[in-house]
Amino acid sequence: MSSPPSDPRQLSYEQARQELVEVVQRLESGGVPLEESLALWERGEALAATAQRWLDGAKAKVEAARAVDAGRPPA
Repeated sequence: MSSPPSDPRQLSYEQARQELVEVVQRLESGGVPLEESLALWERGEALAATAQRWLDGAKAKVEAARAVDAGRPPA
């Protein structure tokens, strides 16, 4: 199995979410040097943004499908 892409934007929602969970666990565990903590925080922010984009896209698709079902043109 290969490692996930280094660019969080290339991850699936599930991959981004799982890695974000791991980042949060490492930060919460303590004992991580400041420089590494900052890098983890930045990675976590990027992973959260990726997951949010996936969720926003899914929400838009659901809303468009509901609009079509209700006989309205999609927004």
